[in-house]
Amino acid sequence: MTTRWTTRNPRLFSGSEQVRNFREMSAIYPVRVIRRASRPAPFESGGQIELPASFPHLGQTLNAAELIAKTETTGLLVLKDGKAVFEEYRLGNDATTQSISWSVCKSFVSALVGIAIEDGAIGSVEDPVDRYAPGLSGSAYGGVRLKDVLQMSSGARWNEDYSDPESDINRFGRLLVDGTSFDAFAASCVNEKPPGTFNRYNTTDTHVLGMVVRHATGRPLAEYLREKLWEPLGMEADGFWIVDVTGAEFAGGGLNAILRDYAKLGLLYLNDGAIGGRQIVPRAWVHASVTPDSPHVMPGVRDSAALPWGYGYQWWVPDNSGAYCAIGIYGQFIFVDPKARVVIAKTSAYRDYGRSPKPEHYLTAEQISLFKAIAAAV
Repeated sequence: MTTRWTTRNPRLFSGSEQVRNFREMSAIYPVRVIRRASRPAPFESGGQIELPASFPHLGQTLNAAELIAKTETTGLLVLKDGKAVFEEYRLGNDATTQSISWSVCKSFVSALVGIAIEDGAIGSVEDPVDRYAPGLSGSAYGGVRLKDVLQMSSGARWNEDYSDPESDINRFGRLLVDGTSFDAFAASCVNEKPPGTFNRYNTTDTHVLGMVVRHATGRPLAEYLREKLWEPLGMEADGFWIVDVTGAEFAGGGLNAILRDYAKLGLLYLNDGAIGGRQIVPRAWVHASVTPDSPHVMPGVRDSAALPWGYGYQWWVPDNSGAYCAIGIYGQFIFVDPKARVVIAKTSAYRDYGRSPKPEHYLTAEQISLFKAIAAAV
């Protein structure tokens, strides 16, 4: 593990600087390295397709090239039936660039929870999270089911507004600079709603999942990830995971990897958790992870959710089309369309992301519409 704290204080989210910062996180923060697989498994080529020139979105026709440029895309990879049919890098990134995942990382953590249950380290999703992370007893997470945390329904009070410098998510992010424990921050959260009744996106919920896996397995997340996913999936390059001053991984968004290796998680889920005839993530876990099963996590506008999209176990389910995705701030994606047999991975450094809570400062829905159009055209 790299434990050096840098005196550099970059403006991580400032204009063109963040393109560089997003690929140089190991020079900014301490990290734990995840060594590439002993037998890397590159994708076969399926030829290079042309992306659609335009696509529909909420009754409008949008220009694909303009959206890709506007969101400051640094890498875009399209898989059809497991073969690479489009791969492009921009703004100085290339196929070897380790780029930060932000909240795409959450879907990797979810897979580790499912594997830990299969391994017997965790009993079931019905268990309270403080059974495994006792430091959470007495907090918002005391007695809360693992399932409710997986579904972003812990009931903890939380504000994930990136435009508000005093929001909970921005206070959480400053822990890296302040040298404060992520675990201690999670234990300081207070309850607001009954668990399992309201879907509110909360990055600390994912950190709690990381705490559960670390305590249940007795291993760092990066080490468990290396054994359970990195090696069997044949990840082509080293990855790294940002850690806090105590060595705990930033479970909600600190994983860094190359674009092809992000796409491998999508392909694994497309194939029901199996690769090469070997079940890596339990099939039932994959299904549960991308299938909302209660009214408060179903797609659509509802009083029991802060956002209109559906949610599974740390995977977004935008609608009832069958597609699902992992989404990270500033334009990181793993999009999976099982019907089309398509996986799309995208890294970006969209400088206008989260300038305000207005949709035009996110462009997330527009990018999902683009991915759907690509899947339909392949």
